[in-house]
Amino acid sequence: MSEPSRTTDPFGLERFYVLTGGRSSPEGIATTLDVATLVVANSAPDAGMQHELDAILRLCRNPLSVAELGARLRLPFNILAVLVADLLKAGRVEARDPIPASVGQGAYQALLEEVLRGLQRI
Repeated sequence: MSEPSRTTDPFGLERFYVLTGGRSSPEGIATTLDVATLVVANSAPDAGMQHELDAILRLCRNPLSVAELGARLRLPFNILAVLVADLLKAGRVEARDPIPASVGQGAYQALLEEVLRGLQRI
């Protein structure tokens, strides 16, 4: 068997270097991104936009976690974080921390208890 060519490997390091302009980590506010951060697009992609940036904007019409976005685009976290940082800086997306379970837990528990009481009355 012949060895695959490095230049044709769609998931090679060269591709990641080109995608990020040689950057290996995000800058600014994007340094706080984690896999649970939700990303939502503020605008539609522009014609001729870099394919991955276009895909991020299309996928994030509804909030999507960084983890799910990375899985769908088949990109490592640090590469995706650089691309999301570029879109954040340009105002094309927003990054939102997911609601911690403890914040909504009281309201959620009250709702479940009300549903349970309603079911018991039936």
